[in-house]
Amino acid sequence: MATVANNTMDRIVALCRRRGFIFQSSEIYGGINGFWDYGPLGVELKRNIKEAWWHDMVHARDDMVGLDCTIIMHPHVWKVSGHYDLFSDKMVDCKATKNRYRADQLCVVKNRTDSGTNRMYAFVESDDESRARAEKKLAKHEKTKPPLPDEQYHVKPLLEIPGGEFHRVVGPDADEPGTLTEPRDFNLMFETYTGAVRDEDNKAFLRPETAQGIFVNFKNVCDSTRIKLPFGIAQMGKSFRNEITPRNFIFRSREFEQMEIEFFCHPDESNRWYEYWRDRRLQWYVDLGLASDRLRLREHGKEELSHYSCGTSDIEYAYPFLAEGDFGELEGVAHRGDFDLRSHMEGKLASQDGKLVLDVDANGKPRYKGSGKDLTYFDTERKERFVPHVVEPSAGADRATLAFICEAYTVDESRPSPELMKFHPRIAPIKAAVFPLVAKDGLPDIAEPIYRALRARWPVQYDAKQSIGKRYARMDEAGTPYCFTVDGQTKEDGTVTVRDRDTGRQERIDKSRCAEYLAEGIDR
Repeated sequence: MATVANNTMDRIVALCRRRGFIFQSSEIYGGINGFWDYGPLGVELKRNIKEAWWHDMVHARDDMVGLDCTIIMHPHVWKVSGHYDLFSDKMVDCKATKNRYRADQLCVVKNRTDSGTNRMYAFVESDDESRARAEKKLAKHEKTKPPLPDEQYHVKPLLEIPGGEFHRVVGPDADEPGTLTEPRDFNLMFETYTGAVRDEDNKAFLRPETAQGIFVNFKNVCDSTRIKLPFGIAQMGKSFRNEITPRNFIFRSREFEQMEIEFFCHPDESNRWYEYWRDRRLQWYVDLGLASDRLRLREHGKEELSHYSCGTSDIEYAYPFLAEGDFGELEGVAHRGDFDLRSHMEGKLASQDGKLVLDVDANGKPRYKGSGKDLTYFDTERKERFVPHVVEPSAGADRATLAFICEAYTVDESRPSPELMKFHPRIAPIKAAVFPLVAKDGLPDIAEPIYRALRARWPVQYDAKQSIGKRYARMDEAGTPYCFTVDGQTKEDGTVTVRDRDTGRQERIDKSRCAEYLAEGIDR
């Protein structure tokens, strides 16, 4: 009986490396943290996911166009958008171990009867082993057996610890207190320089998101196309964030790929479009195979919202590396109001008394000026000019790939090779395999034309080596949904055996129907 309940992230990562889905970048030199390479199967899987997104979100709609913007943009883009000042995380260093942590990912555990002089033990919030080590160290220091946390231990976020008490904190990998630095801002944008001179005038940044390229091209798109509001602009591309602690395989990395839409609409219709895109994006994942209790939609509370946000929802997935019952962000859908277009017109905006106003310095001058260009929209039907509101579905191609890998990974002990990948046929890296049962008796002569005909339309493999059981197992691990086998009966009546990856069920069809059968399976 198949099960995914006993899957572990270690087994998934091992399969990904062994079968060529994902490798550590620069592995022969020891690797580089936060960077990953996609192997032969992985690049096909990720490409299929991106193509499915582009087809469903752009080509299948009449209210969407695409862009492909540069990775390096004018530095003022990031100053006006707020990234230059605000795109940072709180960071702490351990002076003893030289390890670095994001402060918002650390908690401390201490005794409930803490007198204010006892030690506090830090741990990584999402890491059960880190927490267990912290509780064990606390119990040893307090000379007690580790009780349940709600019996004696008190847990609180590290950022809630007053600065004057940091000398009491023992780092996650340290043994003595006082080794953690106080939290400080760490800008996540990668810096670079344009031109021959490395000075402040030539400083630039690798983009931390693809969205800003869409906003600064809004007028260009309106002027060069006949599209009218409401409409969206879609973009896929690489982004870069100098994460303090990249972790959990490709979930949080320093180089990643985004699939983003900025959907522009009239302010009066923006809430309706926000609800539409929230539900539409959730259904897209369901349609491609994440149809389980591991997927959910979570609306942000008011305290979580950005100062410009009118509403945000996260589509979340229960990745195996998370604690039981926890979910990680897969995609965000945000109602951004008119913040972005107004910022690029007027300058950097700030929140004041619940309203967006121009961010000024002590002398009342704008801190960062906008372009001064008119980014309003004139609606000919309404006879009205306005700054459009924006709804942003922002997906990570890498996180989506990881979610589909985790969902597809299945263990079925009844099979010769117990591991298989149940990808939806639409995103499977290899769509089918063609096997001659044996590499003689004229069977390859029949199998090879079938293979060539299928290969002209889809990624298909031909395999004539080893037993048929081992060949099926190889295809199962690659996530190949169908295998066509040519055997002795094919020579008699022209039929081949089709094996279904998920069920193992086999049926015979005429060899002339292989392409038709595969097309129907992929489009199901």
